[in-house]
Amino acid sequence: MILFISDLHLTPQAPGVTRIFLDFLGGRARAAEQLFILGDLFETWPGDDCLEDPEDSFAVHIVDALHELAVDGVRVSVMHGNRDFLLGDHFAARSGARLLPDPYILSLPAWQFVLSHGDALCTDDHDYQAFRALVRRPDWQTIFLGKSLPERKAMAIAARQKSESAKRDKADNLMDVNAGATDDFLRAHGYATLIHGHTHRPATHAHLVDGIHVERWVLADWQETQGEFLCWDGRELYREHWI
Repeated sequence: MILFISDLHLTPQAPGVTRIFLDFLGGRARAAEQLFILGDLFETWPGDDCLEDPEDSFAVHIVDALHELAVDGVRVSVMHGNRDFLLGDHFAARSGARLLPDPYILSLPAWQFVLSHGDALCTDDHDYQAFRALVRRPDWQTIFLGKSLPERKAMAIAARQKSESAKRDKADNLMDVNAGATDDFLRAHGYATLIHGHTHRPATHAHLVDGIHVERWVLADWQETQGEFLCWDGRELYREHWI
C-alpha cells in the first residue's frame, strides 16, 4: 500500500490538523509501505535550524513522529511545497525522510505516476511564478538563511499574510492549473497518471492528450476536522478520509 498526502499546512495555530496528522502517522500510515508527502507539510519553514530552537518544540514534535514512522519500516518521501521550500538535508536526516525533486516519476510494476506539488502548473498567476522562481534560486536562499532565525520567522509570517491578502483579490482561475501547461506536462512525462496538490481542489480529472486518456488526481488540503489521502493498493487508486 502506498499513501499520498499534501497541503497539511501544519502550524501551532491549527491544532486540529496536527492532532489528525499525528493520529494518521500512528494509525493508518503504519500499514503502508510508502508515504509520499507532496508539499506544504508545514505552513512555514524558515530553515532547518528551527529544529534546534529551544523555544519552539512544534517542528521537532512533527519531525520526531515522522522519524518513528520511518524507523517502523515505512519509507517516507517529502516534496517541497510553496510554503516549506526550505526543507533541507538536516530535516531529512532528523525525520528519516528522503527529499524528492519536483516532478518525480514513480514507476511501479502495475502503473506509472508522476508526482508534483502542482504550483508550477499554475502558470496564469504570473506574480506567483515570479516569486517562485526567486525563492528557489540558491543565491536568494543563501542570503535568506544567513539572517537570524527570529528574523526569518517574522519574514515568513509576513510573507504568508501578504500572500493570503493577495489571494483574495485574484481571479479564481489564476489559482488553478493551466490546461495547456498541464497537457504539456503530461506529454513530457510519458502520459503518466499525475498526482498533485497545491490548489486545494480535490478531484479526479480526465485529460485527452494526443489521443491518450490520462488521469490527474488532485489531493485535498487537510482541515481541522479531517484529512484526506490517496491510496494505491497495487491495482487501483482511491481516496480515504481520516478523522
